[in-house]
Order: sequence, then structure tokens, then C-alpha cells
Amino acid sequence: MVKYGLDYTRCRWILPLLLGLAVIFGIISLAGWGWISSQSLPFVQQGSLWKICYLENEWQCRSLMDYAWGKGAAGTFLVGFVIVVICFALSIIAFAIDTLRMNFIRGIGGLCFVAAAFAIMGLVIYPVMISKYVIFPLGSVNEFNWAYGFGWTMALMAIGLGFFFCCLPLYEDHILGNVKPYYYP
Repeated sequence: MVKYGLDYTRCRWILPLLLGLAVIFGIISLAGWGWISSQSLPFVQQGSLWKICYLENEWQCRSLMDYAWGKGAAGTFLVGFVIVVICFALSIIAFAIDTLRMNFIRGIGGLCFVAAAFAIMGLVIYPVMISKYVIFPLGSVNEFNWAYGFGWTMALMAIGLGFFFCCLPLYEDHILGNVKPYYYP
């Protein structure tokens, strides 16, 4: 890329693809069972955003939607996820239609920041309140696992992409192909 110069017209689809990746991470986080787990043999406990299950002799589950904080954590994270999906759709529209391209790119960046704020609220509410209201056995090790990590990845990607979408209109002429690329010798 350095040899031939940075061609913005070829690289313009990277940001929508990264938003699509953030959507995939959000889906994995919403559907995953690995939000929290604890193990103190013979007692095993696993939880998702929606319910928590424990194994003594057989698996028994209870919904976290019975608690107000469970509804709050799930709702705020879900709102953040929906806003990321909206940002993904808007970014595809912005880069596919030539006349609309730069008109609302900064708005997409602002929506990415709002999505990250909602997702982070849900990701902070969950561990604080689950450790307060869900009983874990003494001597067990509680771990926030892979699905919780995918939620944080979605939120951090939304923050980073928000910065890129806000700075992108500064290079409008480069993206539209109005500037001759500089070739490095």
C-alpha cells in the first residue's frame, strides 16, 4: 500500500466492514452462555445476560429478568447493540450512494458513541449487581468469560469507529477521488 500510495477509494469499505464485525461480536455476546461462571466442585454455575444456571445433581436455571437490574443490564446492552446495527446500515448507505456519502458520516460517528455508552452501561451494571444479588458458593472462583468479553469488544469497537467516522469528512476529497494520490519513491 505504501509503494502505490494510499488510495482512499479502495479503502473506504473498511469502516462498514468493521461495524459489521462489531455487529457479529454483539450477536455472539447476546446469545452466548459465557458471561459468568463459577466452579466449586460439585457445584457449577454458568450465566448469560438472560439467565443463570447451576448444576448440583442436574441443571436448574432461573431468569435474571425477574430482577430489575437484570432487565436494566439486558435493556441497555440491547439498545447499544441495536444502535450499532443502525450505524452499520447507515454506513453501507453512506458509502454506496455517492451524493449522500459525506452528509451524515459524522452523525454515524455520534451514534457509535451513543451505542458504546449504552453497551458500557449494561456491561457495568451486570457484574456489579450479579455479585450483589446472586449467591455464589464460598471458595468458588467467579470468572467473566468469553461472551462478556465479546460485549466489551463490541463497545470498544464502537468507540474507535466513532472517532474514525467523525474524522473521515476531513478527507472528503481524497475519498471522492478528487485528489491525485501521492506515490512514494
